[in-house]
Amino acid sequence: MLKLYVRDINQKLIGRISEPRRFIQVLYGPRQVGKTTAVKQVLEEVNIPSHYASADQPTMRDETWLEQQWELGRLKAAGKKDAVLVLDEVQKILNWPEVIKRLWDEDTFQNTPLRVVLLGSSPLLMQRGLTESLAGRFEVIRVGHWSFLECQEYFGWDVDTFIYYGGYPGAAPLTEEPERRIRYIQDSLIETTISRDILLMTRVDKPALLRRLFYLSCEYSGQVLSYQKMLGQLQEAGNTTTLAHYLELLRGAGFVTGLSKFSGQAVRRRGSSPKLQVFDTALITAQSHLSFQEAKRDRSFWGRLVESAVGAHLLNIASSGKIELFYWREGDKEVDFVIRRGNKLTAIEVKSGRTKGVLSGMTAFSKAFTPQHKLLIGGDGIPVDEFLKSDLSEWM
Repeated sequence: MLKLYVRDINQKLIGRISEPRRFIQVLYGPRQVGKTTAVKQVLEEVNIPSHYASADQPTMRDETWLEQQWELGRLKAAGKKDAVLVLDEVQKILNWPEVIKRLWDEDTFQNTPLRVVLLGSSPLLMQRGLTESLAGRFEVIRVGHWSFLECQEYFGWDVDTFIYYGGYPGAAPLTEEPERRIRYIQDSLIETTISRDILLMTRVDKPALLRRLFYLSCEYSGQVLSYQKMLGQLQEAGNTTTLAHYLELLRGAGFVTGLSKFSGQAVRRRGSSPKLQVFDTALITAQSHLSFQEAKRDRSFWGRLVESAVGAHLLNIASSGKIELFYWREGDKEVDFVIRRGNKLTAIEVKSGRTKGVLSGMTAFSKAFTPQHKLLIGGDGIPVDEFLKSDLSEWM
């Protein structure tokens, strides 16, 4: 049981379950990052009668199934006893927001003390359902990929090990079995997420294109690539709007995203070429076929991994809503990452070993936008391990 990792999630969820019934608790995040483990530990800790059910099946669940599970939860609360109902992969249930709203409101009217916890692995679908039907009835706890600090505490990893193996805890015991690790990531994480969390739940007219876009985005993580160039790389005479939509689906699955260019103008940001960025470096190394030692010897590849690890760290913070994350480029001048928090800007350059030429981007960006903070990560700047263990507040 991964006590070290889920302790913060546990404490937050225990506190909310233990207080008077007010809101539905929603935990969402990518597959295999500890959501179910956290909830099961909490149920053991609080010692309240509970019912757990998962909709993660190849066939879609329906309203009747959801109503049946809710009735089982109500039985646990019979006699006005506190009880907890946990519904896992709830976004796969047909019309789940409307059904849950009706059942939750019924229990509220009847003063049924049933606490409800919803788990989901598709942030886009979860957010859509919550905002459309359950407004004012829920609180969110986001569960992201494991951080370097968590992997260091639990697995004893140093920073290079984390940069290569990434933050999927299920793959951590397989570091000495490279082929088995690759199969686990490709079959249990990548293919399962694409086939069940994207293709099964969302209309995708060109599933092969979506898969190729995912692999291309991992290969080019840390690079700015226009949608037209992506279509060229994919040998696809398609619509750039379709490509942008598929990239958004991959972001919702916690795989990759396209960072927008910072310009100070929202219209220009939306129209910019995206900087591709993985949420976890394991998605890169599982496809590289380079061993840990080979990856470290390849200066260019390792530099890309370092920059992607820093980007993934920032992206996971940004996904919680604490910051907004961008890149910046004008001509041959570039800043790797731009953070906006409120009306304050922080510019970040990663000295990763990749050949970038003269690092004049920071100077040009400073003249144009006057950031409050300018950070150099790696080299003679902030050590990479220290930065990856931080929550940004000490640097900003």
